[in-house]
Amino acid sequence: MNGTPQSRPAAVLSSMIVALTTLAAVLAPTASAAATESGTRAAPATVVIDGKRMRQARAALDRGDPALRKAVTSLTAQADSWLGKGPWTVTDKPRPAPGGDPHDYLSQAPYWWPSQPKTADNPWGCPYVQRDGERNPEIDTGTDRPELSKVVGSATTLSLAWYYTGRQRYAEHAARILRTWFLDPATRMNPNLNHGQFIPCMYEGRSIGIIDFSQQYTSVLDALALLDTGAPGWTRSDRAGMRAWNVEFLDWLVNSPFGKEESAAENNHGTFMDMQVAALALATGDRALARRTVLDALTKRIDVQIAPDGSQPQELARTRSWHYSTFNLVAYARLAATGRQVGVDLWRYEGPQGQNLRKAVRQLLPAATGAAPWPHPELEFYRYAATDVVHAAADAGDPGARAAVRRLQPPPGGDLWALRPGAEQLDGPLFP
Repeated sequence: MNGTPQSRPAAVLSSMIVALTTLAAVLAPTASAAATESGTRAAPATVVIDGKRMRQARAALDRGDPALRKAVTSLTAQADSWLGKGPWTVTDKPRPAPGGDPHDYLSQAPYWWPSQPKTADNPWGCPYVQRDGERNPEIDTGTDRPELSKVVGSATTLSLAWYYTGRQRYAEHAARILRTWFLDPATRMNPNLNHGQFIPCMYEGRSIGIIDFSQQYTSVLDALALLDTGAPGWTRSDRAGMRAWNVEFLDWLVNSPFGKEESAAENNHGTFMDMQVAALALATGDRALARRTVLDALTKRIDVQIAPDGSQPQELARTRSWHYSTFNLVAYARLAATGRQVGVDLWRYEGPQGQNLRKAVRQLLPAATGAAPWPHPELEFYRYAATDVVHAAADAGDPGARAAVRRLQPPPGGDLWALRPGAEQLDGPLFP
């Protein structure tokens, strides 16, 4: 209008049109992971990994696809390393959580350290002080966090290996691990995180401890979906028991004070919380909650966390800025994968200042491909931390990410994207 101000009604109408156009762009056709094609077996009802693509990969593997055979060799090597290990249980720790129930999960804040010598009168060395990015080795003794990582890593790897090879021993061991941690009355974990990331002499648990689960438990949900396709050793009772556990855990996440506080977090904690709630809701049949959670993330997460140039200011402020920038985008990529199943496309959304996930991934590409060093503080740089995130953006249609895929660094266990097309944290089970 050549600088002429719009009338108020016209301005309001214009804003409404922009909002409706943006919303329409992200409302994707609903695609069920359990969709079938004529004459083929139904895909696993995964909530993050693309189950339909997994079914197609298995068919291609059966036809002798050489690239997939190579990937399966890497996968089965990892699965073999878990055989004979575990199962693990929360009841094995030397002392129970502060509430006194050995079935309650317990973890310790990773970046908090004692500031005084440990004595008989002060056995913890309190008070504790924070040293961001510096991991206190105490957290690996006397808590459940290391064992949780083993449960998730083993169960997901073994389930994937069974799905692609049909080897009974993989499924049976995955079932044993999951049954021990979540279902057996003598060893099961209570479905709450009331004592996650406690700090000695300060807090018996914190809402921030929810990320111990949110950063990895959605992988268990997909492992369950794989086992549910007919795995030996995985019974109807096991399936019902896990569903009941997940329903109760989701209720705690949504309604507990800790859950509400974590949901209000504006950094990666909030993103991972949304990812976990949406995936659990979809897995337990509450599609309305799953869809609402993904839709809310458009303005609640992307608009707030991502700058117009695609940078993530809150993650760049950390001493491990590369890790946290890739870490947060893993949550977005996984949330987007769940969103596609309930008709929402996060990759197409653009905020009022141009914020979007594609720009955020492009910020990573020079360092991810080795073309340039990462220009921000990072205590421990792993180039491959971005590999799955770039894969996800490429699959979503971003041309820059597609061009970068061939120059990505595979993680130590090999690039398994073709077998499990869903972003994972590749630089280890680190503590946010």
